[in-house]
Amino acid sequence: MRIPRIFIDTELNENSTLALPDSAFQHLCKVLRLKSGHPLRVFNGQEFNSKSRQYNATLSDVEKRSASIQIADFEELENESPIQVTVGQTLSRGERMDYAIQKSVEAGVFAIQPLFSERCEVKLQDSRAEKRLQHWQQVAISAAEQCGRGIVPTVYPPIELTEWITNCNEMLKLTLHHHSAKPIRQFEKPSNNRIALLIGPEGGLSEKEVQLSEKSGFNAISLGPRVLRTETAPIVALSVINALWGDI
Repeated sequence: MRIPRIFIDTELNENSTLALPDSAFQHLCKVLRLKSGHPLRVFNGQEFNSKSRQYNATLSDVEKRSASIQIADFEELENESPIQVTVGQTLSRGERMDYAIQKSVEAGVFAIQPLFSERCEVKLQDSRAEKRLQHWQQVAISAAEQCGRGIVPTVYPPIELTEWITNCNEMLKLTLHHHSAKPIRQFEKPSNNRIALLIGPEGGLSEKEVQLSEKSGFNAISLGPRVLRTETAPIVALSVINALWGDI
């Protein structure tokens, strides 16, 4: 029996009953058509002593417009990468950005900062930006549900690339730049395990942006002789970083 795993943004306690939020009710009872008694796993993304938890639960009291869950015990999860990578991802159109966020979460990203750059083709007004941010955060939630993570990485509101790289204070700061001949393995793991990773748009970063990133302490790196798409680059980079210093 497949046991669905869902994120619920509220306090969770052992041996308690909780009314399902509307979104969870729609997914479990209307889409999956689960009935009372079906086992579930639920989590809320909170940390407890640097570890996350998921709770064993059972669907109950399924009605036409509502349902509850009976929460039993919990288990601690130990599947978060020891390397906390914040990806500065330049915005891309449509499903490319969704793909980058989804797969970055699966690859263990710590947080995602969407960025506007000189060659970025995406323009967002305030109202649309808020809707896109909510959508991107839901993409991250769904990815965390699927891959078994107990922490949902934060997707921050989009800002200008120059603002982010100027104010970024991570110990190791990296820029993916295919003209660079310096491979990532030549760098040492930062002592605080925190890394900032800058990903440019489909057309690449401008020379001005590359120079500014270097002045701000970013190191241009290469992941090999092939040019990666903007939505593929963070996945490959996160995989390499975790293979070098993390849990892969």
